[in-house]
Order: sequence, then C-alpha cells, then structure tokens
Amino acid sequence: MARLIEKTPCEALLPVTCGALSLREVVGDRITSVAPFRGQATKLAAALKKLGLSWPEPNSANAKNGASIVWTGRDQAFLIGADPDSLAGHAALTDQSDGWARIRLEGPGAADVLARLVPVDLRGFEPGQALRSQLGHMMMVLTAPAPGAFEIMVFRSMATTAVHELHHAMKAFAARSAV
Repeated sequence: MARLIEKTPCEALLPVTCGALSLREVVGDRITSVAPFRGQATKLAAALKKLGLSWPEPNSANAKNGASIVWTGRDQAFLIGADPDSLAGHAALTDQSDGWARIRLEGPGAADVLARLVPVDLRGFEPGQALRSQLGHMMMVLTAPAPGAFEIMVFRSMATTAVHELHHAMKAFAARSAV
C-alpha cells in the first residue's frame, strides 16, 4: 500500500529573504468557504458575532482572537483559523484548507515588489482591506495582516509558480534599490 506523506504547499520553497524583505509560508489555519443561504444573513451575522467577527464588506477583512473572515467575492468569504460549526444551517460551508497556499511578504518595499506582479495600486493598502486580483497570471486573494505585510493566497497548484514570481520580483526590487 502506498504511504502518503503530508507536505505543505510551499515545503522546501520557503522561507526566502532579499535584503530586508522576507517571504514565508503561513501554515496551520483551517480555511472554510462561507456562502450565506438566502434569508439567513441575520442568523449568520449572529453566529459570526459569537466568534468576534462580522460579515466582511467587499474588499475587506476582519480578525479577532486568531480568527479572520476575508471577503472573496459576492456573497462569499473565507473563514480562517476558526471552527465553522456554529455557522452550519446559515451558510454553505466548504473546507478549503488543502486547496490554498498562504504566503506572507513583508518588509520595506513589499508593496513595490507586488507592484511588479499585481495590477492594483497597493500603496496605502492597510489591515482590514482585502482584494481578489491577479498575481502575474494567477488568481489570488490578498490581505494586509499588519502594516508593511501582505498575505497572498493562491491555489495550491500554483504555489511553486507564485514563490518563483515573488522571489524574482524581490530580487529585482533589491537590485534596483541598490543602484
């Protein structure tokens, strides 16, 4: 019988650093897609409140006590780092934990590195904001967990490409900064 070995999406790829910039994998948190059932918004809001969270407005995220909820599209969000059982009956819940790679880019110039790959101006992108956009040719979900830091979520199958593209942009930024 085949023996399967669990690996993270970015295993053996990260961490990497370029000057003061670092790129590392974020692992361990459960990710659940939440899509409210019709007519259940009020009950879902009450269930989220018990977790210390609220339904995110478009292009936003909120976090408390190690859990967060990130807007990912119309009537859809990702609940990260929390048990979704209390939301059952109010929303369609789908475990996405193994389907995504989570990468954290931080340090001075992180927004400039992303400017090489993301078609959105990220100057002033702050904690509490979220967006769905492209990272090169890949779809991503982007949040700012702290000032000067970005969390990038890409499909697990794109992890190697995302790390390659981000590391390449980090090196280019570092080289330009050194001139």
